[in-house]
Amino acid sequence: MLFGGKKKRRIERLLIVEDEPLVAFDNEHFLTQEGFEIAGTVDSVADALALIAEAEEIDLLLVDVALSDGSGVEVAQAAHGRGIAVMFVTGNCPGEAKDFAAGCLAKPYAQRDLLAAIDAVEAAIEGRKAPRKLPAGFSLFGKVG
Repeated sequence: MLFGGKKKRRIERLLIVEDEPLVAFDNEHFLTQEGFEIAGTVDSVADALALIAEAEEIDLLLVDVALSDGSGVEVAQAAHGRGIAVMFVTGNCPGEAKDFAAGCLAKPYAQRDLLAAIDAVEAAIEGRKAPRKLPAGFSLFGKVG
């Protein structure tokens, strides 16, 4: 079959770390509809660290910086230490993000921009060139795992 099915994704399982319930719900719902598997949606540093420690496979962590019990930077560092790609989704991208994140998408963002940012991170993971036009408010650092 010449045009059969969707392209196999390298990024399939996502962990969403977001303490704004509406944003977390919208992201989970949208990304599930787009064919991603959600390994978990949590709203705290403690819950995220526990999932990162026990999860068999997470391909990408979407993490906010300002969480109820601390900083998403701590979560991102733990994920990076386990070889998990990290993308910050936040209103204020931390300066040290380039050291351990694949990219940063500024809030607020459109769902199509979230998807395009994930695609750009996936291209970086696979060693492909990033798309020429990145979503507004997205910085690609290329630090994967």
